[in-house]
Amino acid sequence: MFERLRQARKTGREQASLSQLLTDCKQLLSAKGESNSLAIARRALDRFHALSPDGLLPFFEVLADEYDPDPSEVLRLAEDYAVDRSPEKLIRLARAAEPPRQELLRRLNRVPGGTAVIVAMRERLLERLRQHKRLNAVDADFEHLLSSWFNPGFLSLVRVDWNSPAALLERIIKHEAVHAIDGWNDLRRRLEPDRRCFTFFHPVMGEEPLIFVEVALEQQMPEAIAPLLSRQTPAAVDPARFRVAVFYSISNCQPGLRGISLGNFLIKRVADELKKEFPQLKTFCTLSPIPGFASWLLKAESIGNEGAAPDRVIRIEQAIEGLRRRNGKDLAGLAVGDAMSGIDEAAIKAVCAWYLLEQTHEPGGDPVARFHLQNGARLERINAAADLSRKGLKQSHSLMVNYLYDLDRIEANHEAFIGGEVSASRAVTGLI
Repeated sequence: MFERLRQARKTGREQASLSQLLTDCKQLLSAKGESNSLAIARRALDRFHALSPDGLLPFFEVLADEYDPDPSEVLRLAEDYAVDRSPEKLIRLARAAEPPRQELLRRLNRVPGGTAVIVAMRERLLERLRQHKRLNAVDADFEHLLSSWFNPGFLSLVRVDWNSPAALLERIIKHEAVHAIDGWNDLRRRLEPDRRCFTFFHPVMGEEPLIFVEVALEQQMPEAIAPLLSRQTPAAVDPARFRVAVFYSISNCQPGLRGISLGNFLIKRVADELKKEFPQLKTFCTLSPIPGFASWLLKAESIGNEGAAPDRVIRIEQAIEGLRRRNGKDLAGLAVGDAMSGIDEAAIKAVCAWYLLEQTHEPGGDPVARFHLQNGARLERINAAADLSRKGLKQSHSLMVNYLYDLDRIEANHEAFIGGEVSASRAVTGLI
């Protein structure tokens, strides 16, 4: 009985908080609210922070249902503009078509620290998006505004080194998403003279990094990740010998900025910085995971794409059948490293090449491949036994990829990818 009463009081408080927040939002958009907008916005953001996880969904649903444009007004103005395409009528149509929630977010953003709260707000929204598709339009408005507010022209590029503030170094350890950093000694190796780490900052986000990339300076393009991460590998002492810059990890520190174009600009800015520091650098590449490969291969049946050469489809289907026959349907028996047979290595590299070349544009395509290829990289080489960690074996049966950033070909490769073509070397296309 007492538990029911306690729960009822809690539910009542949450409903009251949500009601007060919605009242603040309406007042913030009203004419009367303009004169006191900062105080109202600050109060609204505080109340958003106070909402429990159960109160977040109703708030976002109200944004979806009650802050849409007026369809009849949009239709009327669109018909007017179709008759008379004057600038004035276009302006009126554009203003009517803009969802009021965009202006609500702008007014919330006027409060010092408001931008960080809105980024956190979108993070909470993204967590609910898959189960609640009706919120897609709300997310589109968040993404639209954040893309403007986090335009790369507003961002500052900062090199992270061992002398950077401890708080920043702790955030790098915390947010590393590709190859976990095992404490301070591990981080120190990644910041030695033959390594680089760069991050983007936004002027209103304080000391919170947005995204960072880790780079290894090498003499040749690497085939495996372990030597790059090993703390026993001595740091190179002669910078004049650096010929290759390897982007081996890129991590987003702000989940609320997912989908905002930051990583591609970061890589290009860092490449420019490294070229200034080391003019002798000839190659800019990655050593990248293939996180979607194993799950795709597990479910792959008929793999033919429209327009794919039938003989290539047959070869890849036969390669998949052979891998499953020798190692089990889930490839649990597939050996790695020196123990992998030549026939298995050739087969799985061929299948992986098909996956990257033919599936990247598809809904189930690899997200890392899509990121780099859309940014203008070229699919350069597929490496077997490249990541023998538990994560690497689970995600891609130990395979990793080198993507090449040819600074003179980035735009052409990007345009080719947008047109449905994957730029790839002969070493990759020759696998299938």
